[in-house]
Amino acid sequence: MRYLYSALLYVLSPLVVLRMLLRSRRVPDYRRRLAERFGIFTVPSTSPSDTARPAIWVHAVSVGETLAAAPVIESLLQAYPNHRLVVTTTTPTGSQRVQALFGGRVFHVYAPWDLPGSVRRFLHRTRPCLLLIVETELWPNMLHYSRARGCRIVLANARLSERSARGYARFGGLTRSLLEQLDTVACQSAIDGQRFTELGLPARALQVTGNIKFDLELNETLCMQAAALRRDYGADKRPILVVASTHAGEDGQILAAFATLRRSVDDCLLVIVPRHPERFDAVHSLCVSAGWQVLRRSGGETPAIGDDIVLGDTMGELLLLLGVATVAVIGGSLVEHGGHNVLEAAAWGVPVVTGPHMFNFAGASDLLVSAGAMIMLEDTRQLGAALVELLGDPDRRLQMGAAALQVMADNRGAKKLLLELVAENLTGASISW
Repeated sequence: MRYLYSALLYVLSPLVVLRMLLRSRRVPDYRRRLAERFGIFTVPSTSPSDTARPAIWVHAVSVGETLAAAPVIESLLQAYPNHRLVVTTTTPTGSQRVQALFGGRVFHVYAPWDLPGSVRRFLHRTRPCLLLIVETELWPNMLHYSRARGCRIVLANARLSERSARGYARFGGLTRSLLEQLDTVACQSAIDGQRFTELGLPARALQVTGNIKFDLELNETLCMQAAALRRDYGADKRPILVVASTHAGEDGQILAAFATLRRSVDDCLLVIVPRHPERFDAVHSLCVSAGWQVLRRSGGETPAIGDDIVLGDTMGELLLLLGVATVAVIGGSLVEHGGHNVLEAAAWGVPVVTGPHMFNFAGASDLLVSAGAMIMLEDTRQLGAALVELLGDPDRRLQMGAAALQVMADNRGAKKLLLELVAENLTGASISW
């Protein structure tokens, strides 16, 4: 099956390159460093001993996985100073986050496309003894050739929604062979673990460690920046609604709900942050055409009383912007995308509102809803009324915020368990280069 899969990939690879070039018309970074996708790059070294050091390969697809992995990567840098840290992403936005967070402390490169030659070249250059995959990103050749070299493979913070499980089940034989390559799967919940084992994961490989996103820490610098931004945005004088990570089809719904809200809370400021940078201009135009006074965060201006909306068109500032929120709405949930990370808002003690489509974060959402820290709407048309009610009830907001902080505190510890599993796998690694 893997041979057929690989042959098909080779046939389709010219179309994949063409698609990248087409996407690069809006996001030029997609055509830059294209050779890295084929495993062609130079590993920097300051001494001959650098390349002889064992490497830990951390793969995080995009921004969300990179942010989830960041505390783990920091811990790995401290715990394994004699190892090289190789961090790969798939998207340019993920690449930017890695470079902003870690700079030269890790070696960053794009993950190779899952062609046999590309993967082998990547492995020959980086020589990892452990592959740590964040969440669920399983590629047949990546797993096969890593395993063949004796590289241990850990799937970290693993989650598997019911919808994704049905998709994997359609390719039962291939999925089973993928899961058999994994040494350890550190699942977010027992339900996720059950879905993995039903698809063929050996029981010996399963560990339920919880969600490392609960281990999010707001450092002193970030807290000081958020306090300054709250002063700039006048958070003590007017409520601020932060809408995080919107997708196409959601911005119009948000603006309609905001219009409803402003009829009751006429000084509310909306901060809207599109998920993808290529949508910044389109969302700005949509807000302006709706008649709102809009500032762009990238312009550095401070919103005045007459300003209605701040467009979050910068990269890497979502967590900071959530720190100014009176209430947060999480994007990806008003359309059938599956939602985004609700815990970044919860870490600030901010009440959270989402649409009904949170299947990618079902476990965290269930905990927050059960604790009274989050409102999950059954119908997106309820959004405006829900926001009016919540912003009109400061006592409820305080209760929701306190509940959110308690949920975060009660569910910490996944990072420690994951690092213990990493240590066990590094001890058992037996590479052949």
